[in-house]
Amino acid sequence: MTEYGRGQGSEPWHPEDPLFGDGGWEGQQQGHAAQQPAYGGQPQHYPQQPQQPQYGDWGTGEQSGYDQSQQQYQQQYDPQQYGGQGHQQYDENGWPTGTHAQTPYPDPADPYGQQAVGYDGQQPDYYGTPDAYPPPEPPSRRREEPEPRTDWDPGPDQGEHAFFAGGDDDDDSDEPGDGGGRGDRRSRGGKPKKRRSGCACLVVVLVFGGGLGGVGYFGYQFYQDRFGAAPDYAGDGTSESVSVTIPKGAGGYAIGQELKKLGVVKSVDAFVAAQSQNPDGKKIQAGVYLMKKEMSAASAVELMLDPKSQNNLIVREGERNTSVYKEIDKRLELSAGTTAKAAKAKYKDLGLPDWALDQPKVKDPLEGFLYPSSYGVSKGQKPETILKEMVARASDTYEELGLEKKAKSLGLDGPWQLLTVASLAQAEGTSHDDFRKMAEVVYNRLKPGNPETYGSLEFDSTYNYIKNQSKIDLSIAELRQYNNPYNTYYVKGLPPGPIDNPGAEALKGALNPTDEGWYYFISLDGKTSKFTKTLAEHEKLVDQFNASRSGD
Repeated sequence: MTEYGRGQGSEPWHPEDPLFGDGGWEGQQQGHAAQQPAYGGQPQHYPQQPQQPQYGDWGTGEQSGYDQSQQQYQQQYDPQQYGGQGHQQYDENGWPTGTHAQTPYPDPADPYGQQAVGYDGQQPDYYGTPDAYPPPEPPSRRREEPEPRTDWDPGPDQGEHAFFAGGDDDDDSDEPGDGGGRGDRRSRGGKPKKRRSGCACLVVVLVFGGGLGGVGYFGYQFYQDRFGAAPDYAGDGTSESVSVTIPKGAGGYAIGQELKKLGVVKSVDAFVAAQSQNPDGKKIQAGVYLMKKEMSAASAVELMLDPKSQNNLIVREGERNTSVYKEIDKRLELSAGTTAKAAKAKYKDLGLPDWALDQPKVKDPLEGFLYPSSYGVSKGQKPETILKEMVARASDTYEELGLEKKAKSLGLDGPWQLLTVASLAQAEGTSHDDFRKMAEVVYNRLKPGNPETYGSLEFDSTYNYIKNQSKIDLSIAELRQYNNPYNTYYVKGLPPGPIDNPGAEALKGALNPTDEGWYYFISLDGKTSKFTKTLAEHEKLVDQFNASRSGD
């Protein structure tokens, strides 16, 4: 349909419009002497069209398209209610022509000032409700259609959340004192005006800024952990010293954690890296170390490899228990003999294996079980605690080497005798090759029918053990006259138990002896041993040894 007109179109003016069929905007009204422009006499023109001439009269043409509809509405309207209004006709442009009786508007600026409430008292008011039809406007009041807005901002329903618009669902409610009601909060097109909140924008900035900061921080930490150098001190440390105890079986990370906890190094990673870069780094053993605080990781590794830094009790290979007991008393600042008494009274509670218990005629049940190694000893410890650690290490080693499983294959009664053989080889030998040959000498002499000794060992070391001495100038008469189960010159066979604490090489030599027929041995220089198969060969070496000593 044409705008504000009644021309032909797909849809006519709404049938219930109360102004359907009025006299138009510039028709001649009854009671007026001359034609006047409607609504203040302003000339009318259509937007975006050339200026149309003013019509001085209603015209003479008749538009047939509305005849039937006009008749229908004339029958529906009450003549008394609309006095003076007759049938109206229209020209080709859809405007009314001719004259008809119409009550003039008292106020030309308000064409609906005296509009009737309804046709029969029940007709709804279509112009006084929020859902009213837009009233027709005279040509002089028609406004040009607004240009499309380029700064249009979509509302919450078109992509932007209401949170960013600064309002919520309650903003459209009509509350008294809102300053104009609904109309004041709407922009063109009837959509609500949006208000942005500065607080909301600040929250968004803080959230995104915090997120970016967090990502950057953790990214930097990730880079430092993977590619950056570990934190480390510089130099050899301060003048303040600290005692560090490294437990058995501790690896690089465990050592680094202990050093960091006591303030020696700055980070575990720095210590691990320095240990791996040092060729001897893996040789750091368990024990007590005297370190300085705030050392570089490299300096800490070097100091731990220096024997001077080790405040440990070191059990040497072949060392007797009596010597170990004295050293423990000294380290713990105990009276002499305290550790020896504890060993004798509590040896069954220190973790000895079953095969080492209840051996007859044994001088010291712990002999052979204070395994050669380095042990952390500090003031305040109990001696039995240290002894228990030594016994545990020995038991683990013996089980790993298989003493209990291999003893029978070597012609021995059990692992106790195998341990005793290893202690004899340790006492008389000086190297790995010596230990294997020395073990063969023991096994050959133990045979009752051997043609050289007839089952007698005749080792000077067994006599020295029972005497708690280390002499080499012993007469045969003295040796054969001393009646003691440990004196192998007096008693055939093995002594009642080990005579020292053998190391790993002596144990392996006892487990894997040579098979070359050795019966005799002698050390001419104290560093190496010479082995022979007959007594005559042995006596020649003895004469050579005595001659070298007399020449000194």
